[in-house]
Amino acid sequence: MLDLITALPALLPMDVDITPNDDGLPGIAQLRTIVGAVMTIGLILSVLALIISAIVWGFGANSSNPHLAGRGKVGVLVSCGAAVICGASVTLINFFWDVGQQV
Repeated sequence: MLDLITALPALLPMDVDITPNDDGLPGIAQLRTIVGAVMTIGLILSVLALIISAIVWGFGANSSNPHLAGRGKVGVLVSCGAAVICGASVTLINFFWDVGQQV
């Protein structure tokens, strides 16, 4: 039993070093282009949602409709949050990748 306990660390892999491979699969460059295009579309749609939400908020405030004004306010906040997430997505992923590498 004691021999098994002393031999166990020798059997377990102690140093695994795996990093992302940029050229491991074909189409990685095209995938990066597609992801960049989707990020651009997300930002454009966030701007569109902000404009529409601001219009709804204005109509609600000027027509004494608090429900409509509240929905417009929520839309403004959601569209701004979506723009922040789209813009910071690469930075967020890199941050958590670095945190994961330190574990």
